[in-house]
Amino acid sequence: MEEEIFKRSKILYDKLIPYGFKKENDTYIMTKLILNDTFKVEVKVEKDRVKVSVYDLDYGAEYTNYRLDHPNSFAYQVKEAVDSILVDIKNKCTMPRAFISDQANEIARLIFEEYGDQPNFEWADAPGYATFHHNDNHKWYAIIMNIDRSKLEPKKKGMIEIINVKLDPLKITDLLRKEGFYKAYHMNKKNWISLILDGTIKDQDIMALIYESYNLTKKR
Repeated sequence: MEEEIFKRSKILYDKLIPYGFKKENDTYIMTKLILNDTFKVEVKVEKDRVKVSVYDLDYGAEYTNYRLDHPNSFAYQVKEAVDSILVDIKNKCTMPRAFISDQANEIARLIFEEYGDQPNFEWADAPGYATFHHNDNHKWYAIIMNIDRSKLEPKKKGMIEIINVKLDPLKITDLLRKEGFYKAYHMNKKNWISLILDGTIKDQDIMALIYESYNLTKKR
């Protein structure tokens, strides 16, 4: 729940204390009573992550049923109340981020600095997919996507972000021997390659490959 609500948000730490959080060491904590003061919601923010715990005050124990799928039940009422708190924190204490991972956002910033291009979110059914293209011929030179890691490595799971770039086929063959490079997801595997955006590949190395892709896709 927390990851889904805050996944494209950057926490503004200077907003947390005025909102009602208290700082304990490196952790920001806020508590709030819900449902006629019968439940306590505790929200912790630490290292750019939000964690929620809910306690049933009548029984003096942590309550977790609200995380299960209980439509039209009491647990769903608790979930709605918790959601409302988290969305309000998101609206008042964060700013939007185009992408989920730090590296994807940094690469988007570097692309803007180098080429003046902003990410284009072109598909309503794929809100995490963004293209970067030339203004004259509108050809893509890079596309960032969020996918399940199993699409690249069948034995691994979890959402990741990748960037696809167009390169010389011989260079693609060479890069596929290195960590962090994969056969292009959802694109021509002869001319495109996928790079994982989790810090495995250095920013400057990714930008060098984007430069090659940019030149390969220029109008001739």
